[in-house]
Amino acid sequence: MSHNDWLAIGLTIKLATLTTVILLAIGTPLAWWLAKTHIRIKPILEAIIALPLVLPPTVLGFYLLIAFAPDSAVAQFWQWLTGGTLAFSFSALVIASVLYSLPFVVQPLQNGFQQLHSPLLDTAASLGAGPIDRFFSLVLPLCRNNFLVASTLGFAHTVGEFGVVLMIGGNIPGRTQVLSIALYERVESLQYETAHWLAGGLITFSLVVLSLVYLVNGYRGITPSLKSNGATK
Repeated sequence: MSHNDWLAIGLTIKLATLTTVILLAIGTPLAWWLAKTHIRIKPILEAIIALPLVLPPTVLGFYLLIAFAPDSAVAQFWQWLTGGTLAFSFSALVIASVLYSLPFVVQPLQNGFQQLHSPLLDTAASLGAGPIDRFFSLVLPLCRNNFLVASTLGFAHTVGEFGVVLMIGGNIPGRTQVLSIALYERVESLQYETAHWLAGGLITFSLVVLSLVYLVNGYRGITPSLKSNGATK
């Protein structure tokens, strides 16, 4: 494999790791709120969050590309804030990945939170445990496998992204060329030997991830409730 291929692997791991951390930070309170709220528009909000499961990735990438255009308010604010452009940058890949992988983190966490017994949390509160204390002493241990599934799915889905990152990041080696795009480029240039190595690595990684998820599900009865079509990659 070439130097650019190793750069693509490193960039993919960096992107997936950062995206997963951000998704857990955003998805945890969002999943908790969805699990506990009873507002009438809850099904609509859940549908919006779950859109990436069925929405073609190029659709999201297209609208993000428009939103990140140099003359847009978002891009101008980003340039004022960071001094750099947003479109075709690593930051754009992170934002797109967070949006596109959000349901893969929110849904497993929401399912876990919904299965918690409220009397247990109420008892802890009556004994003086604050919200943060209850989260770390009760919620996190009881839902640790849900967090494991959410983290694994979020990371794996980011590694396998193609359409969104290509639309918003292009194909810049060392900057926006992730593993899936590098594979596409090798196939286009008829470099099948390298393509086999990259594809084989992705297949192996996917099998390991799915085995881990099903292993956790089998022992703990966790259901990620994720359905997607072929457009999610």
